[in-house]
Amino acid sequence: MQPLGLTLYRFVTTALSPAVPLLLRRRLTRGKEDRERSDERLGIASLPRPEGLLIWIHGASVGESVAALPLIDALIAALPCHVLLTSGTVTSAKVMQQRLPDKAIHQFVPIDTPAATARFLEHWKPQIGLFVDSDMWPNLILNAQARGMKLAQINARISARSFANWRRVRASAGILLAAFETCLALDEDIAARFRALGARDVRVTGSLKADAPLLPADPDKLAALKAAIGARPVFLASQTHQGEDETILPAHDALHRQFPDLLTIIVPRHPERGSAIAMLCGTRPAKLRSRGEMPDAATAIYIADTIGELGLFYRLARFCFVGGSLIRHGGQNPLEPAKLGCAVFAGPYTFNFTDAYETIFAAQGTGLVTSAGEIATSAASLLADPGQASRLGAAALEGANKLGGAVAKTVDVVTKMLAHARA
Repeated sequence: MQPLGLTLYRFVTTALSPAVPLLLRRRLTRGKEDRERSDERLGIASLPRPEGLLIWIHGASVGESVAALPLIDALIAALPCHVLLTSGTVTSAKVMQQRLPDKAIHQFVPIDTPAATARFLEHWKPQIGLFVDSDMWPNLILNAQARGMKLAQINARISARSFANWRRVRASAGILLAAFETCLALDEDIAARFRALGARDVRVTGSLKADAPLLPADPDKLAALKAAIGARPVFLASQTHQGEDETILPAHDALHRQFPDLLTIIVPRHPERGSAIAMLCGTRPAKLRSRGEMPDAATAIYIADTIGELGLFYRLARFCFVGGSLIRHGGQNPLEPAKLGCAVFAGPYTFNFTDAYETIFAAQGTGLVTSAGEIATSAASLLADPGQASRLGAAALEGANKLGGAVAKTVDVVTKMLAHARA
């Protein structure tokens, strides 16, 4: 018998199913859905199912989808298969259209109603489903399990706050986690949380993101930016969230007093915040990349509010502040800059990538900043000593390289699961 919480969830999502098209239309007006592919959110496929073995990988958004890319490459190389990648955001779909290899296709994940998830599973009929990180949709998971599909959590993580929330509905958590044959966790702390909630066969494999390819960068765009910036010192704040730019801008002001020709580049995690950041700049001369603008000698703040160009800016800067870490978001991926030899600084909230931040900070011998003053002090020391910045960048790269291996371990687990499925 299902716990009351799951029973109520399935009842409510069934009862509200007729309202889903209205919800999708409202999201469409806010740019949250793709008009051309909105049927996919109802479980109606826009592509035919490829013949043969189909491995389904689900990731919530851009970060999870990008993390899956090296695994997708490895699975296609190791097995005679196609890969179906699902995600739930317009941005992730755009990025995947550019970066998915042959034999891999993208679809939007269906809204989590019994009917939409059933249509999705009935069309695609994947032999195995791999859920990246912690995107748990009860109807999707339980419907897949009911069809006899083998499921695994990969790159699995659960924060202390989410763990506490799941403990309040431990019976429901146990039912959902029991649907997965194995749970491949990022680190031992996360593994212990999953075990406490009832997950079975929990193993620590590390982060898929440590095996991800370098972020791409268009060479012509990179050359144009370098020409526009010239010899100016650059302070990069990447992947910032709402509530963090109010700290970055005062740090810029402090640095500007010491380095009058400083250019601060802010790359918001959500590009739609570009205009809001420009307003925060006040009298500071700012330009937005989304408008096709390039920095000139008078530009103090360059707001890179575009999609898929982060690799450009990690190649322009010797060091960066990584956002999502001054607020309780948990920090964005520090491996992306580190693997490009860009030294990493971040705030105190890094629980999304605990091992990665700890390893990189240990290799650098520094990295934690908690205020505008500390950010400015750390940045000033590296702007004044480019050699030190290069040494820290090399240390960050060395630290990031120590964390690889999750892809090979995951492929091994998937291969064994498939062998058991065919036996």
